[in-house]
Amino acid sequence: MKDLRLDRIINDFRQLDPNDPGVWPLAPKVAALVLLLVVVVFAGWWFDWKGKVEQLEQAQQEEVKLKDEWLGKKRQAVNLDEYRKQLAEMDRQFGALLKQLPNKSEMESLIIDINQAGRGRGLQFELWKPGQESMKDFYAELPIAISITGSYHALGQFVGDVAKLPRIVTLRDVVVAPAKDGGLKMDAFAVTYRYLDDEEVSKQKRDKAAAEKKK
Repeated sequence: MKDLRLDRIINDFRQLDPNDPGVWPLAPKVAALVLLLVVVVFAGWWFDWKGKVEQLEQAQQEEVKLKDEWLGKKRQAVNLDEYRKQLAEMDRQFGALLKQLPNKSEMESLIIDINQAGRGRGLQFELWKPGQESMKDFYAELPIAISITGSYHALGQFVGDVAKLPRIVTLRDVVVAPAKDGGLKMDAFAVTYRYLDDEEVSKQKRDKAAAEKKK
């Protein structure tokens, strides 16, 4: 019976009159309707639904992004008081560090303090040569090339004395070697710092803006 029905269905499709679909048997009509439905659905997806699906995906991605931004701002708002406390503490620490930087008028006394720290330990200065001052955002660096001779303990005490100065001084490129007449010789750069006054900071900003315009 199955074979007979299959043969009938095949014969129905073979004997179709494309000019008169109204007299087609049931099986071809059903198949034609299913095919037409598939074509309509595919055409609708291709010409209309596909773009809307892409828009929906973009909207979903934008929604996720906005949610993340909202959560981030919410956390900032919740922790706003803590951020303000941290900012105030940073300002306090920065102000404390800034006080350790001398101004122009205090630089000379700082250099004298470094020199006296060495002589107070019995060290002999063979070289004391201030270099070119280097301007930074809110401070300036002044490297001083020094060459001193003395005993091991005296050199160590001098380094400790420099570290204890109320103003910030760093020793760079330190080289220690035996001296010709005994003892040790230390070559180094003593770098001192000073903060820029308002006029110098304004000049720095003007020079920076001018340089950016040239680029």
